[in-house]
Amino acid sequence: MEQLFEFVTNHYILVSAFVVLLVAVIFVETQRGGKKVSPQEAVNRINRDEAVILDVREKKEYSEGHINGAIHMPLSTLKDRMDELKKEGEKQIIVTDKMGQHSATAVKQLVAAGYQNVVRMNGGIAEWKGANLPLKKKK
Repeated sequence: MEQLFEFVTNHYILVSAFVVLLVAVIFVETQRGGKKVSPQEAVNRINRDEAVILDVREKKEYSEGHINGAIHMPLSTLKDRMDELKKEGEKQIIVTDKMGQHSATAVKQLVAAGYQNVVRMNGGIAEWKGANLPLKKKK
């Protein structure tokens, strides 16, 4: 620990630059895929009929368990099928995936296509399960 303090003292410019870059990277990464909502907030919005869930997982993962009423559109087919979302009107589109990694890509594609009210669910289906919220199995 003493060596750390000595290093910081002797190289304060280098350490300051590192801290600034670290904060910048964290900020960019959190903003990159748009706004996030928690699973609980997603439930509230769905129950008030203000939002729909867009599940971008592949068919196998989707059939293992999905949110009831979710629109299934794998990320690989999103560009070709996103016009199907127009029927949802002004409702917010909450994008989810397995763990939240690919939903940012989907949000970017939807925003680029002109959809304005798009957010991603924090933590994806994994966090949904962690909150003990129900999943529907495809039969």
